[in-house]
Amino acid sequence: MTPEEISASAGPAERRLAGVALNPAAPVDVLLRLLAGESAAVRMVLCRDRVLPGPVVDAVVAHPDRYTRSFFARNPYADPEQRARLVDDPEWLVRAHLAHEPRADDVCMPRPLPDRTVVRIIETYGDESPGELGRQVSPGLRRTMATHPSAKVRRAGINAWDALAPDVRAALPADPDAGVRDAAAAAHGRRERLRDPDAVREDLPGHDCHARTHLLLYGALAPDVVAEALPRDPWLIAGNDSTPQETVALLAAHPDPEVRIHVARRPGLGPAERRALAVDPDPQVRLALSVHPALGETERASIDYAVEQDESYHHAPVYDPAFLPGPEETRRLALSAHPLLRRRAAGLPHLPAGLVARLADDTDLGVRVLLGQNHPDAPAALLLRCFLEYTGSTRWHLTGHGNLPRAGLARFAGDEDPGVRRLALLDPALPPGTADRLTRDADPQVRADAARHPRLPQPRLAALLDDPALAPRAAANPALPTATMYALMATVKDASGLPGGSAPGPRRV
Repeated sequence: MTPEEISASAGPAERRLAGVALNPAAPVDVLLRLLAGESAAVRMVLCRDRVLPGPVVDAVVAHPDRYTRSFFARNPYADPEQRARLVDDPEWLVRAHLAHEPRADDVCMPRPLPDRTVVRIIETYGDESPGELGRQVSPGLRRTMATHPSAKVRRAGINAWDALAPDVRAALPADPDAGVRDAAAAAHGRRERLRDPDAVREDLPGHDCHARTHLLLYGALAPDVVAEALPRDPWLIAGNDSTPQETVALLAAHPDPEVRIHVARRPGLGPAERRALAVDPDPQVRLALSVHPALGETERASIDYAVEQDESYHHAPVYDPAFLPGPEETRRLALSAHPLLRRRAAGLPHLPAGLVARLADDTDLGVRVLLGQNHPDAPAALLLRCFLEYTGSTRWHLTGHGNLPRAGLARFAGDEDPGVRRLALLDPALPPGTADRLTRDADPQVRADAARHPRLPQPRLAALLDDPALAPRAAANPALPTATMYALMATVKDASGLPGGSAPGPRRV
C-alpha cells in the first residue's frame, strides 16, 4: 500500500492514535507501545513525520517490520546520523528509501547524510548515483568524488564530467581501476561526440525526445542541422553556442517571443542583437535581456522592463562553497539597481552582514522574501514582514526560520487572511479563549492548528477528541494528559494489537 492508501484505510481510533504518535509530549513508553502496535498508519506517522527520542530510534532500527524501518528511512525530521543507521539494513526496500532524499515539506528541507554513509551507499547498493541521492550528498563530497580513494565513488563522480576540473578529467582515463577508466572513456567520448557536428547529425533523433532536445541545445550543429531545426525547434537552437550568427540574427526577430527570450539569454549575444531586443515589443523579452551579463548598470536602466511580484519564491540550491560568487561579484549583484540581480544576491547564504541589512529593507518583495528564505541571519522584523506581505506557495516556510518572532503573534488572531490567523497560533502565550475560538474558524487549516495549541482549554480539547476532522490534531496537542494517551490506546487495544497493561481509567481530560 502507498502512504496515501495507508492513511485512507485508518479508522477513527487509529487516526487518534496517529495524533498521539505525533504528540511532542508523548512519553517514550507511549511511543514504544504505539511502535509495537499493528496499525501501519500509526507506525507510519510515528516513524516518518516527527523527531524521535533516542530509545525510540533504537527500537525503530531494530523493528522486525521492513515497512516500519522504511518509514524512518524517509523521515526528513530525523537527524541524518540516525537515518544512516539503516545503511546496511537487510531489506532492499529500506535501503532504497534511505538512498532517495526524503520529501520536503513546508518547514523541513532534506539534509545531507554523513559522507561515510553516502560512500557506503555508492559502494554497496549498485545502482545509486549522486543524482538519485539528491541533496543527501554534501557539497564537499560531491566536489571531490572524482578523486575519492574509492573507485566506485570516483566512477559515480564521473557523472558530472563537464563540471570536473580539467586536470581531474585528464587523470581519470589513466585511473588504476578499469571501471573508472571505462567510465571516463565513455564520458569523454560522449563529450567529444557532442562537439563533432557530424556525430551530432548522426545521433540526432527525428522525433521529439530528451535526446533530441539535449543535442540541439548543447551539440555542435552543422549548417544543414540548423536549417532543419529552424522551423521546427527554433527555441532550442536559439540558445546553442554553435548556432551561426546570421541565424541568431534571424531568431532575434522571430515572431514567437519565447524564441526571442532564449536569444536574449545567450551569453555571447552580440551588440546588434542586444540593441534590437532592448526595444522588443514583448516585455518578457526585454526583461530577459535586462539581466544579460554583458550589460552595465546604465544600459540596464535604459531598458523598459517590469519585474512581477506575484510569483512564488523558493529556497536557493544547496550551494557548494567552492562555486559561490566571490566578494566583488556578490557585492555587484546586491548593489545592482535591477531587482532580479538583487534577488540572486539575496539567495546567497554567505551574504555579509552589511548587505543583509541593506537587502532587508529592499523595495522589492522578492528580494526580501528570498533573503528571509535563505539567509541564516535574516532579521526577525524582516521575517515577520515577509510573512505578512507574501502570499506565495512557500509562505509558510518562513515560519521554520529560527529568527521568526513568536511572542506577540496573538494580535493577528482576528486577521481576515487565514494564513495570518495561523501565524497567531505560533504564539506560545496565545490566550486560551482565542485558541478555543480558532478551533471553530472558517478555515480548516486554522482549526487544525488551533486544535494542537497547548493553551487550548482542557474541556475543548476533550471535546475535539470526538471530532472526526480534528481528533488527530487534538491527540497531538502537547497539553493532552498522559493518562488520556493511555486511555486512547486502551480503547483500541484489541483492534490494533497494542500491548496490554493497566490503563489509567476511562478517557478523561
